[in-house]
Amino acid sequence: MSENPTCELPRASRTLPSDIRVSFEFFPPKTVAMEAMLWESINRLAPLRPSFMSVTYGAAGSTRERTHATVARLAKEGVVKPAAHLTCVDAARGEIDAIVQGYWEAGVRHIIALRGDPQEGLGAKFCPHPDGYESSCALIAGIKRIADFEISVSAYPERHPESLSLDADIDFLRAKVDAGANRAITQFFFENEIYLNYLEKLRARGIDIPIVPGIMPMQNFKQTAGFAKKAGASVPQWLADRFEGLDDDPQTRRLVAATVAAEQVLGLVDHGVRDFHFYTNNRADLVYAICHLLGLRPRLELKAAE
Repeated sequence: MSENPTCELPRASRTLPSDIRVSFEFFPPKTVAMEAMLWESINRLAPLRPSFMSVTYGAAGSTRERTHATVARLAKEGVVKPAAHLTCVDAARGEIDAIVQGYWEAGVRHIIALRGDPQEGLGAKFCPHPDGYESSCALIAGIKRIADFEISVSAYPERHPESLSLDADIDFLRAKVDAGANRAITQFFFENEIYLNYLEKLRARGIDIPIVPGIMPMQNFKQTAGFAKKAGASVPQWLADRFEGLDDDPQTRRLVAATVAAEQVLGLVDHGVRDFHFYTNNRADLVYAICHLLGLRPRLELKAAE
């Protein structure tokens, strides 16, 4: 009798490939308690040997100093490779160039270059600093003039909220690649077909850099859905249905969130995806569990170093 009577090909996610790579994104802490939670999460995830850990900016660079301090500490401790987010909002070129030079001297070799959101947040009109970089493309070129950084940029499978069309958005990503971008990390999405169709369009346009899917485990469904609406990411009804009635049941909500995110990443593995970027919200447990399902295990030498 055949061992596979349906003649279906075996799913890659059932025998996980050994070349899965992950990266983790954090935001800088605002309080002592939040800083403790951040470093607890970093120490929990570091033994999984991510490709890098990145630290974001707030709107208009409002968390710039805390971002720099966190990235500098990651670089100094040397357990994982840090990536620093850098925006061109409300800062002169000289100030940004000094930050870039300081990162290089601190041992940071990877920058995530973004235009950034205005102080008013998503949806507000972007006005370049009169003496600053006018766009992410200009910022990328400026970084490359200072040192040979690895540069990651953003990509939007459902287009940036300010873009006139997806095609226009793809044109702008092409310009960022031409300026020197080495990798793109996508806005989070919840339907894998959105990412796969987007990737197909990019390849057809000759954009051949890695396009890493951004994964957002839903720590809080209502909060994430609200942010998704502002960011232009769609939230399908089936996903809302899965979280229905769980507003006052955080334990079940976390289990459902883990299930949903695991289903998403394993589905992407079945389509040949090997790189994942996780928006952690500075919490490790959900992300750690998903990485375990992807076949990642802590390295003993890093656990001992803690």
